Amino acid sequence: MNDTGARVVVIFGGRSEIGAELAVRLVPGATIVLAVRGEGGLDQQISRLRAAGAAAVHVRAFDADALDTHAGLIDALIAEHGRIDTAVLAFGVLGEQARAETDAAHAVAVVHTDYVAQVNLLTLLAQRMRAARAGQIVVFSSVAGARVRRANYVYGSAKAGLDGFAGGLSDALHGSGVHLLIVRPGFVIGRMTAGMDPAPLSSTPAQVAAATARALAKGKRAVWVPRAVGIAAFAMRFVPQSIWRRMPR
Repeated sequence: MNDTGARVVVIFGGRSEIGAELAVRLVPGATIVLAVRGEGGLDQQISRLRAAGAAAVHVRAFDADALDTHAGLIDALIAEHGRIDTAVLAFGVLGEQARAETDAAHAVAVVHTDYVAQVNLLTLLAQRMRAARAGQIVVFSSVAGARVRRANYVYGSAKAGLDGFAGGLSDALHGSGVHLLIVRPGFVIGRMTAGMDPAPLSSTPAQVAAATARALAKGKRAVWVPRAVGIAAFAMRFVPQSIWRRMPR
C-alpha cells in the first residue's frame, strides 16, 4: 500500500505531451505513476515531476492494446500505492487516413487503440473507483468526433464513439463519488500532428493540460479547448453535407 499517504495520479500513456503537461499540474504532493510502453527515456520527465513537488514518481509498463493486461496493472497499482485518486487516459494514435481507406487492418488498429482499448480501461477503472466511492477519470475526446469529416473519418469515428461512451459512463457514475471529465480539444500542435498545417483555434499540449486541470478543480463534466472550439462544433451541425464532405481535417 501507499506509504506516503499522498494522492495517487496515474497517467496511462505517460509519454504523451498532454499527459506529461497535465502530470506537472497535478503533481504537487502526489504520487505519480507513468504507465508507458517501454520504460526508458523518461529521465527528464521524471526530474521535472520531482522538481514540481511529486511525493514519488514511478514508471510502469503499459500496452494499451493488450486488453488482457489492463485489469492486472490496475490491481497491481492499487495494491502497491493505494486507491487511484486520478486516472488520466492520455494514449491514442492519429493513424494514416489514406492508408486506412484501403488497409482494413490499419483502420481497425486505429479504432482499437482510440476506442476499444479506452472502453476496456475506462470500464475497469470505473469498477474499481465505484468500489472505493472516490476517484477522478480524465478522457480525451476531440473536436474530430463532434461531426466526423471525410478527411479523417477513421480517427474521427473512434473519437465520436469514445465521446459517446464517456458521456454515458459519466451519467452512470453520477452519485457514486466518481467524477469523469471529458476533454475536447481542437487541433493540438505537437508530435502527433507534426508536419501538418495547424487548423484554426489550435492549442498546445500545455494549453490543453492547463484547461484540463482547471476543469478538474471545478468538477466540470466536459471542457472544450479552447472554448471557441465548442462554439465551432455547434456551428458544424448546420453545414450542408455537400460542403462538409470537402472540409479538411
